[in-house]
Amino acid sequence: MNLYPLAEIGIAFIPILLFLAALQLFDSFKLVNLQSLMVTLLVGGAVAALAIFINATVSYWLQISYSTFLRFVAPFIEEALKIVYVVILVRANRVGFMVDAAIYGFAVGAGFAIVENTYYLNVLTEAGLSTWFVRGFGTAVMHGGTTAAAAIIIKNLAHRKNWGIGMLFIPGYAAASLLHMLYNLFILPPITLTLIILITLPPLVYAIFKASEEQTQQWLGTGLDNEMEMLQTLLAGNIADTRIGRYIKSIQDNFPDYMMADIIGYIRIYLELAVKAKGMLIMKESGIDPPIDEETKAQFRELRFLEQSIGPTGKLALQPLLKIGRTDLWQL
Repeated sequence: MNLYPLAEIGIAFIPILLFLAALQLFDSFKLVNLQSLMVTLLVGGAVAALAIFINATVSYWLQISYSTFLRFVAPFIEEALKIVYVVILVRANRVGFMVDAAIYGFAVGAGFAIVENTYYLNVLTEAGLSTWFVRGFGTAVMHGGTTAAAAIIIKNLAHRKNWGIGMLFIPGYAAASLLHMLYNLFILPPITLTLIILITLPPLVYAIFKASEEQTQQWLGTGLDNEMEMLQTLLAGNIADTRIGRYIKSIQDNFPDYMMADIIGYIRIYLELAVKAKGMLIMKESGIDPPIDEETKAQFRELRFLEQSIGPTGKLALQPLLKIGRTDLWQL
């Protein structure tokens, strides 16, 4: 039995999948579930198929050599296509923390690399194992790494800036494209580049994970304390002389009485759900995956009803009190 084709396939696909599995394993909170991961891999694969078609079309249209196209044009096309899905996830508040952005970004790149390597396995039929070592351990991991880097940049910008999709896209896209182009220039021999990636990427990813976990722990601690304090004050009933009461009194002249009742109801349910969400995150970090009970589902339905009732103006009025950011919206 000829094991050579099996070796090629193993080297082409296994490294990127192992790296993605390691990212998922090291994530303490396990907020990117298996279903989301599989969907993201499929999206990355579909993007790769589209990129192969677009690259061939643009290359023919530009009438330049394949090596020039590969170095200076292909990285910008491929990274643009890969990053679109990440931006959509961030804008839809489906990405909570930096580590989640890294996993989603790497998964898109992994799906892309799997389909691209499948294509080259059929095209480069005479290539040796050294070629597949470079493509499996180098190029494939590069695809995951550049998109993960872009995703981290996009997530951090979305957390700090209220920018539109276009402005979120550009910095991450520029960084990923330049890294990709630098790799494709082959300033060093391909095997040397591959070894550099294998040596530098794991500690870099570890540093990102540690920073993200520290950020998450800080957010959990300070956020939970503040929300518990506000919720206890609200449930105590006598809020007239409290910070919540004073703020509600300051805005009540701008809203009719029936809407003020809905605003107070919205504050209460939002705080209850926010406390539950942080408690569930702490449980997930301990390896417990609690189910969503019917009472929580009912609270979500009531929150959506009250959100429609108070409208955008009411939500805007609550912003100074609840300080609802992207991370807080994502937790719900």
